[in-house]
Amino acid sequence: MKTTGNTILVTGGGSGIGAALAQRFHDQGNVVIVAGRRLDALEAACAGRENMHAVTLDVESAGGVAAFAATVLERFPALNVLVNNAGIMRYERLDRARDLADAEAQITTNLLGPIRLIDALVGHLAEQGGAIVNVTSGLAFVPLPGTATYSATKAAMHSYTQSLREMLRGRVEVIELAPPAVQTDLTPGQSTREGYQPLEEFADEVIALFAQDPTPEEILVERVKPLRHAEAQGNHAQVMSHLTAASTQMLEQLDV
Repeated sequence: MKTTGNTILVTGGGSGIGAALAQRFHDQGNVVIVAGRRLDALEAACAGRENMHAVTLDVESAGGVAAFAATVLERFPALNVLVNNAGIMRYERLDRARDLADAEAQITTNLLGPIRLIDALVGHLAEQGGAIVNVTSGLAFVPLPGTATYSATKAAMHSYTQSLREMLRGRVEVIELAPPAVQTDLTPGQSTREGYQPLEEFADEVIALFAQDPTPEEILVERVKPLRHAEAQGNHAQVMSHLTAASTQMLEQLDV
């Protein structure tokens, strides 16, 4: 994937990983569109940046995704890179009956949303010889039991991305970006949680990996590699045990 001269759409671009990467892509000389539900957050991410644009998007609505795609292509016909970053994460207990609204919302936002947006844009991206970047998670490879649905959606997106890559090979470059635990507002208290990778450090490392030639099919910062390679290295159970303990602690702290 070339690093400059692109027109890049970043979903979930109003905060966290999405905003940090969108701004770095913009710094490299790309036109960047940030999309999400909150216009004020999107506009804040774009503040003072020419050729960085905010467009609202509700990924929970199939019709809304289709209408959004049509609007974006009309306004930005040079669009050639899609970064599927929008996502939500909820802690949940599995040992009792519960309201499944959070689980259903995560499946819609984290899995159906990217699939719908890819479907709406894939023909155009193929014509452009462009790229699709799907943001998954280290939890796609070893789940965090306290965020079972989130972890499952990311595992599903990892699988979907592999299939998509093969089906589009030679026409659209398909890249997976799997973050570790990063200091963002994805969950309560996460932005200052000890042991999580600082957002700016993470974003800088990611941009350096994108600059490699050729661009890796998987963008993996150093902190995520223990999760990504846990099964291959034979320590999946050990890592899973650690994440289970962390889940128990977080569920108690959040009183879930």
